[in-house]
Amino acid sequence: MSTGTQPSKPVHPRRWGLAGPAGKALACAIGMAVSLWASGAEAYEPATPYALQPDSPRSLESSVGWYAGIYHDAEPAGAIAGRANYQDQYMLALTGTTTLWKSDTWPVSIELDGMLGQQWGLANVTEFSVAPALRWGGLPWRDVLRTDVRLAPLGYSYTSEVGPLERGPEGQGSRTLNFLFVEVAFSRPQTPQNEWFVRLHHRCAIYDLLNNYGANGEDFLTFGFRKRF
Repeated sequence: MSTGTQPSKPVHPRRWGLAGPAGKALACAIGMAVSLWASGAEAYEPATPYALQPDSPRSLESSVGWYAGIYHDAEPAGAIAGRANYQDQYMLALTGTTTLWKSDTWPVSIELDGMLGQQWGLANVTEFSVAPALRWGGLPWRDVLRTDVRLAPLGYSYTSEVGPLERGPEGQGSRTLNFLFVEVAFSRPQTPQNEWFVRLHHRCAIYDLLNNYGANGEDFLTFGFRKRF
């Protein structure tokens, strides 16, 4: 969700193809999914109505976990399309969720997602973010490999300082921005409480709604794990 012209970078960006972080994260996610699928294949059973599944994730109300990743200069859509330049700025975050609402008949729920992260590399920045997230788990192969999609378009993000990667052409930026993420999570049908995920973590000004400094926020391609309970 870019807000204008990108600020000058303190180092030259690196544009990596499938051999870089995006490719490695994709390969890792595919490998994880294949491994989980292979583990769950022997226990495959025909699909049952979602509300009748005793081990359905709808009974898992909260979670704690972590994720880590690398900075890129494209909005989530650009990262998915492979148009991202990566730099030596990294993040490690703790994350937690709690369920606000869930459907009894459909694999849909709304969760409150919070994170506390530390960035390092080009700058040391601490970030706190929170957002409501929609979780959907209705993919047809869920009896073999649970695959949930989570989307949080609007949230609150605050950083301890304005990092160099978030400053506009005149050196201005905001510590408070919108928090957005897109996530795909995987788990075995027998153990839905153990969930691995790939997340695009994004801060932005919502197309200059929050400021008009002409700078994109920060974006990270991340990989993580959560324990649901």
